[in-house]
Amino acid sequence: MVRSRVATLGVAAILLAACGGNGAETAQKKTELTLYNDKGAWSKYFEEMGALSKQSIGLSMKPTGYTDSAQYQAFIKASFRTDVKPDLFTWQTGGMLQEIVKQKQVADTTAVWQEAIKAGDLSQDLAPYYTIDGKQYCVPMNVAYWGMFYNKKIFDKHGLKPPATWEDLVKVAETLKRNDVKAFYHTSVLFSFVWFEQIMAGMDPDLYDRLSTGKAKYTDPGVVAVMEKWKELIDAGYFINPGDKTDPGDVLKTGKAAMVSFGTWFNTSMTQRDMKAGADYGFFVIPNVNASLPKTSMIFESGPLCSLAKAPDPDASTKYLKWWTTAEAQKKWSGIRGDVSANPKVTIEDEALGQVTKDAGSGEYRLVNRYFEATPPPILTAALDGFSKFVTEPGTYMEVLETIQKEADEYWSTHR
Repeated sequence: MVRSRVATLGVAAILLAACGGNGAETAQKKTELTLYNDKGAWSKYFEEMGALSKQSIGLSMKPTGYTDSAQYQAFIKASFRTDVKPDLFTWQTGGMLQEIVKQKQVADTTAVWQEAIKAGDLSQDLAPYYTIDGKQYCVPMNVAYWGMFYNKKIFDKHGLKPPATWEDLVKVAETLKRNDVKAFYHTSVLFSFVWFEQIMAGMDPDLYDRLSTGKAKYTDPGVVAVMEKWKELIDAGYFINPGDKTDPGDVLKTGKAAMVSFGTWFNTSMTQRDMKAGADYGFFVIPNVNASLPKTSMIFESGPLCSLAKAPDPDASTKYLKWWTTAEAQKKWSGIRGDVSANPKVTIEDEALGQVTKDAGSGEYRLVNRYFEATPPPILTAALDGFSKFVTEPGTYMEVLETIQKEADEYWSTHR
């Protein structure tokens, strides 16, 4: 992804500031913390959380948001080499978190987790996503369950209901096609992996897990079958143009596509557009492609909120992370965004999302770690490029898989 001049200048600025900065400043006890994040559209929500934390624990929080993932990652990694450091920052679990933990850049939060689990503010089931070499790092900034958001007015107009089976989903797409409505959103940029992970998790979740740990190959027959199923949907004309730059929230609101697959965090895009759950849009769990699987596979993700091992004020950062896990903070955080919460004590107002959260915690679904976190970074980079090529040129799927596998072979040869 090409970095803009703004991002480049931002990284340069932090390096310059470090050269002329006063180290004594970083030793001061803080009353306001900086939160750097890759969720620029959520700035007002972070500001509301900062106002609440000031009242509750005497620590305010000021967000600085990025909207481009590559630019953001470059900024945070540049901060590791300087004396100008964020108090708090968002990141990703999986290989990306492991990478910076191994570099000894991230504060250990094992004590925070133990306290929160004992208090019932965090679930033990979440801990593995934040555990590296037996210790926990960061806390959940958010959790999300993936499914399908749909334009309810379009569904009602054509007499459609949320599908119970994969065959039903295809029938819905075919009905929409006959009425000149594109069924699905997809993209050739960052989220090019969405349909790959969904189809594979719904066809063979065990293969999905083996692929993420190097125990299967991208050229294996089961993975090829996933690409062929995906190609069938594209060839049938069910998707919008993957190069369309329209924000997916606007795609759903305007009916450019009737369905958009994202995590429950996408609900915020609906509420930001004054759309009402149950009236303007709905949410359903995507059925398995393979109906014989014992449980419906549901993609799951959890995004970390972290502090640095050498934070400007470690005690203040830890205090904030502890507060973030509490029911008070999480009730506010989920409520203002209209999303689910990592805290089991928090009641979700949206009926559909509340039911999904309850069902996910009951063991009804097989939770599958999102591809973005499950896949080691070097392989992920090759895969995102490959899937971006595939959605514009579906006939290249074998070439794409072979290219990804080449990167996977190189990675796993030294990371067993």
